[in-house]
Amino acid sequence: MEDNERDFITIEDENGQEREFAVEALFEMEDDYYTLLSSSDGEPILMKIKGEEGNQELIGISDPNERDNILSAYEIAVEANPAKIT
Repeated sequence: MEDNERDFITIEDENGQEREFAVEALFEMEDDYYTLLSSSDGEPILMKIKGEEGNQELIGISDPNERDNILSAYEIAVEANPAKIT
């Protein structure tokens, strides 16, 4: 996918540093919503989306087991339903 087809967001960390991320995926699991982001350095980040539309925030997932379980379930879902390119 080309960069001009992606959505980008800017996130400010706890030190006030801003970084831009490409939104790779948005998905729901067990009534929670998540986003998979990638930065220019290629490191993917998984974050939980909290709040209502128009007033949402991204929450980091600090528990490595929780993060790994969510990513594994996401990968299984993608493999079971691959994207179709038209």
